Amino acid sequence: FRRELSALVARSPTGQAASYPVVETLQVDGICREVIAPAPDLDPELAGQAQQIALTVAGALDVTGILAVELFETTDGRILVNELAMRPHNTGHWTQDGAETSQFENHLRAVLDLPLGSPPPRETWTVMVNILGGQHDTGRLYDGYPHALARDPGLRVHLYGKDLRPGRKVGHVNAYGDDLDDCLERARHAAAWFRGDLGNESE
Repeated sequence: FRRELSALVARSPTGQAASYPVVETLQVDGICREVIAPAPDLDPELAGQAQQIALTVAGALDVTGILAVELFETTDGRILVNELAMRPHNTGHWTQDGAETSQFENHLRAVLDLPLGSPPPRETWTVMVNILGGQHDTGRLYDGYPHALARDPGLRVHLYGKDLRPGRKVGHVNAYGDDLDDCLERARHAAAWFRGDLGNESE
């Protein structure tokens, strides 16, 4: 396959549905490392197919709340379903800062059968990079805030308060803007700093 994608939808008990832009995900050793929203250079027809697959699956399974459909984009231009997750999902964490209505708000709206919020992106690009357990203990992890926010005041940091274990998702950062390469650099740098991969001399 060419790459991995994710299509996220929200659905209420009465069948109201909202579809978020299809995103690209980077998986390393079975762990999601990065999400780019929307998926770069994705053919609009394929994006529409992916969203329709997610909406169809949500309706067929009578889902209430968020459904994430993880997908493969094949080298010959097809979309294949990989996994389903009927809950707010890691591939949707970008929506906390990059969409008009986050997946968490729409999950609650759906469960309460309230009108769903608007899912379009707020910015041209949003990049989410997971913070994985690394060199820091929990105390040092939180010490990363001053550097990260001084370097990039527009960065959004979300830490989960979990005990650290190697490879465990303990938080994520969102960077957004009009330049994808800039968003990638900012998010990757911040995640590496929180992870303890960069020394104090790093700028």
